[in-house]
Amino acid sequence: MATQSSRTLRYAVAAATGFVFGTSAVRMLQGRSPASEGEPSSTVCASVCPRSALDEEAQRRAARAHQQRMHWELLSKAIDDPDLAVVIDTYAVELTPEKRRQMMYANLWYVNALHLYLSGLLRKQELFGHLRELFQSPYLREYWEMTRHHRLSLDTDSDEAAIGRMTDQLIQDLQDADDDWFVVGVPPAD
Repeated sequence: MATQSSRTLRYAVAAATGFVFGTSAVRMLQGRSPASEGEPSSTVCASVCPRSALDEEAQRRAARAHQQRMHWELLSKAIDDPDLAVVIDTYAVELTPEKRRQMMYANLWYVNALHLYLSGLLRKQELFGHLRELFQSPYLREYWEMTRHHRLSLDTDSDEAAIGRMTDQLIQDLQDADDDWFVVGVPPAD
C-alpha cells in the first residue's frame, strides 16, 4: 500500500501534467504558441477557424483533459484502497483485491489510449498500433474480455463503440497470429 506522501505526490504530478496539457492545448487552439508567454504569437488556427469554433474546440479539449485527469485520480484512489475499489467493481465476476487492482490498472491504460485518440493527439492508425502493443499483455486481454458487457451500452455510432469494434477485431487477429505481432491486423484508414 502506498504511503500518504507518495499518493499526494502522484496526485500533484497528475494535476500538474493535466494543467500543462490543458493550457498548452488551449493556447494552441487560440492560435498562440504553446511556448513561453514572451514569444510572439503565431496564427496556427486563428486565420482558418472562426472564433466561435475556436472557442468551442478549446472548451471541448479542456473538458476532455479535465475528465481524463478526474478518471485517473478517481481510479488511482480505488487502486490504492481496496475499500474504495469495491464501490466501482462492475466486472460481474468475483475478483481478489489484487486482480481487481490489475483490471483497474488495465482500464487506465486503455482509457489513456482512447483519450489520446479522441483528443486528436493520435490518428486512428497510430491508435491501432498503440493498442496492438498494449494488447500483447494477457492482463489487458483479460480486462477487455471481462468488460465486454460494459461496451454493450455504448451508442453503436459513437467513436468509442467504433474503437471497441476495432479492438475486438485486433485482439482476434492477435490470437489467430503465429508470431510477428507487430504486423498483425489491418490498420484502419484515418
